[in-house]
Amino acid sequence: MNPTNLSRWSVPMNSRMSVFKSYLTVLLCSSLCTPATGIAQSVPAVKDDAGVRPVHRAAYQAGQLSGDARILHALNRFTFGPRPGDLEAVRQIGLETWFERQLRPASIDETDLNARLAQFPAMQWSTQDLLYRIPSNAIIRQAIAGKAPVPDKGTLHAVYENQMYRVEEKKAEQAQQKADAQPAPVTNALAGAMAMDANDANAQAMKQQSANGAATAKATDSPVSAQAAMQPGAPAPADDSREKSMLADLLALPPEQRVSKLQAMHPADFYDFIKPLKPAQRSALAADLNPGLKEALLDLEDPQRLVNDELIAQRLTRDIYSNAQLQEVMADFWLNHFNVFLHKNDEAPYYLVSYERDVIRPLALGKFEDMLEAVAHSPEMMLYLDNASSMGPDSIAAERARENAGRNPNKNKAAPDGLNENYARELMELHTLGVNGGYTQADVTQVARVLTGWTVDKQQRGGGFIFNPNRHEQGTKKVMGAKIKENGELEGEQLLHFLATRPATAQFLSRKLAVRFVSDDPPQALVDRMAKTYMASGGDISAVMKTLFHSPEFWAVSDYQAKVKTPIEFVVSAARATHADVENFQPLANALRQLGMPLYGCVPPIGYNWKAAAWVSTGALVDRMNFALNLAANRLPGVTVAWSAQADNQNPAVGLAAASAPDAENNPRQIPGPEAEETRLEPLLVPGGVSEATRAAALQQFEAQSANDNSVVVLPVSAMTAKPNRSKPAPTPLEKQDQLLAGLLIGSPEFQRR
Repeated sequence: MNPTNLSRWSVPMNSRMSVFKSYLTVLLCSSLCTPATGIAQSVPAVKDDAGVRPVHRAAYQAGQLSGDARILHALNRFTFGPRPGDLEAVRQIGLETWFERQLRPASIDETDLNARLAQFPAMQWSTQDLLYRIPSNAIIRQAIAGKAPVPDKGTLHAVYENQMYRVEEKKAEQAQQKADAQPAPVTNALAGAMAMDANDANAQAMKQQSANGAATAKATDSPVSAQAAMQPGAPAPADDSREKSMLADLLALPPEQRVSKLQAMHPADFYDFIKPLKPAQRSALAADLNPGLKEALLDLEDPQRLVNDELIAQRLTRDIYSNAQLQEVMADFWLNHFNVFLHKNDEAPYYLVSYERDVIRPLALGKFEDMLEAVAHSPEMMLYLDNASSMGPDSIAAERARENAGRNPNKNKAAPDGLNENYARELMELHTLGVNGGYTQADVTQVARVLTGWTVDKQQRGGGFIFNPNRHEQGTKKVMGAKIKENGELEGEQLLHFLATRPATAQFLSRKLAVRFVSDDPPQALVDRMAKTYMASGGDISAVMKTLFHSPEFWAVSDYQAKVKTPIEFVVSAARATHADVENFQPLANALRQLGMPLYGCVPPIGYNWKAAAWVSTGALVDRMNFALNLAANRLPGVTVAWSAQADNQNPAVGLAAASAPDAENNPRQIPGPEAEETRLEPLLVPGGVSEATRAAALQQFEAQSANDNSVVVLPVSAMTAKPNRSKPAPTPLEKQDQLLAGLLIGSPEFQRR
């Protein structure tokens, strides 16, 4: 146990430290060790096909999963985690039928998801529209330079005016800071003045201060003018009185007039008003705005942040609420396989919207070659791996660049672009063949030559893929022994087909899928079977997934609850298991960042690691436990878990609420004990059950914290620190008990494995 990690906690741990250490020890050991090593493993506390309630077994057992354990295994591997009621739903229609439906996402009802996604209308716009209507920093710089049009009226005009003001203000601040950093020259006269008698100088200063009196200090400190402050009887208003008054006036207006009032403000006045607002005040300002007006309000303040936040929010919305869970899990898999970085350049977030929406998600269960080609033609990938700037050494454009350089040898110009091998290398190493796929450095260079001319049209304006023949390297190329004759853009098409149909590609992709869905070290026999299906089906991912689903290796008892969840799997599965109602996705995004897996945040093209070793450590498990406790205790602003049966009668998770007696929530004597509540909550939150060691440690930790103050008090000093949401009613004693028990169960090793 590392005391440095525990020191981040903001509450005294003295009397409870040893107990919590023991609980974390259970978490750490159980998360690091798979059942095959002899660590106790639980099996579902539900009835199997024979109607017998299984008991906790102590060690590895060979054989195949059956009954409800089989359903739970599929739900844990092919979804982001089961929700309350999912087990029963799959049991009703049958596991085979459920899986076949998941392979056909278009046939699944997504009414609820679509209603939630409607709050992000900008996520359906084209890249060009996004960059015009929610301008990037590059667009604003162009507008200042007169190289980009500024809308002449309406909200968009105000957006551009506000952002141009921000850029100019920042430049002025930087210039002032630079000037302030320069030491003033010291002349002989100035040196003499600096040698003035110190006593005389101090006396002069004190005399001046006495003459001005207290009124001067009041005038300086007040937010109103000095003249107003000197008026007889004028009250000294509170620092935020002006903002409160303006906010009250705005809230009295209908939504459209409210936004119109804000867009009519001078940029300086707008930022003076909006920046000091507290989260609750911002929420009130946007509370009754429709999605379009909410986006307009955010656009006025910070367009690029609006795109970033909505991109992440819509992704988490799909992961948590989609019924087509296999499609979302596969979209997550391919976004990691074809990794791009959100902050590569100003345009990256804008292109990423279309990249995920139009390239990755709709093709996630289709033919791999179709996806490979779509990715290769996407501006997001061309820019991320720099192929957009690649130019053939002997191309027409390169020859012209050399001629221009020869005619103007003294002109200070940047060297022309040359051949860039970044995308060529990752195309072979990470996207298709794998590092041991049989290619050489010479092959990488040839692939880079084939793909010269594949670029992006008008990047800063959101242009699409374009083939520029002037930048393309002429002549025949040879890749891994295969000749690719001179044929312009079609050379690249031939190359992609060649790579997509290689046996090495089939092996590489099949192993990655097996690692994601089966185990960190999947059996080679399974990989071979999946690769054979890939080759026979022309790279049909659905067919490969069927082979995986029907393979005995997938259903091995030894792999039940044997994979550690990545941060995205942990956070999303926790939201699903508690049936959380998420209106604000920022706390979940913050949690992913704290846990080391920010969405679209992996800088190198290799993507995030799916294996346990990358995510299991004492510090990581402390952060996971803190997130679990904060989520269960309703301490994440805008994220609500309904623990009371009266809170939401439509909530499918209403079973999470205790109802042992009609007056249980108001009469403490009727509150069920922690053992009874743990027994009730466990199958709801962790349908597969927890081990006796975990259960005992959780109850011991519950008693230790309850003895202190009967509330959830474990809060980290970190990006995930959360304060109670004052808009939510105070929890009853029963809810407090359920919150703490639920948080400990969500933080348990069994929940953290899938």
